[in-house]
Amino acid sequence: MTVRLVVVSGLPGAGKTSVAEIIAARTGSVHLSIDAVEESILACGLPSGWQVGVAAYEAVRAMAEQNLRLDHDVVVDAVNDSEEARQTWRTAASRTDACIEFVYLMISDAREHERRLSGRNRGLVFVGEPTWTDVKRRRADYAAWSDEVLEFDTAARTADEIADALTARLSTK
Repeated sequence: MTVRLVVVSGLPGAGKTSVAEIIAARTGSVHLSIDAVEESILACGLPSGWQVGVAAYEAVRAMAEQNLRLDHDVVVDAVNDSEEARQTWRTAASRTDACIEFVYLMISDAREHERRLSGRNRGLVFVGEPTWTDVKRRRADYAAWSDEVLEFDTAARTADEIADALTARLSTK
C-alpha cells in the first residue's frame, strides 16, 4: 500500500487547519501544521522573518518524511503560496515514494473571508493573526498551480463536507 501525503493549502482563514485536522482524525493520518512549528521556533526567541518560515517548512518536511517512511499517511496544512514552498512537498513525496495530493482551499466571498479573519484567535502568541490587508497582499502574490490540485470553496462547503469529499477520494486511490 502506498503512503499518502495530503497537502492542504490556501490563504490564512480559508480553513486549512480545520479540514486537515478532520481528515487526519478520520483516516488515522499524522497532522503537521506549519503554523504550530513556526510558533515554536519564534517562541525560542528567533526574530520573525522569511528564514523562520523556511525553517518551519523544512522542519515539517523532515517530520513528514520520517512518518511517511514509517508507513503513516501525513496531512500537512500550509499556505503554500510559492513554487518553492510546493517543491518542499514534492521532495518529501519523491524521497519516500509517497503519493501526493495537493488541495487548495479558497473563499469566494471576500466579506466572509474578512469576517473569519476578524474573529479568529488560534492562540498563537508569536505567529499572530494576519490582517485582511495582509491576506489581500498574499492573494495578489499567490503563485498559480503547476500541479494537479483539488480546489474547494469553503464559503460554499463546511470543513466536514470538504473532509468527506477528500476522504472519499483518498479511499479510492
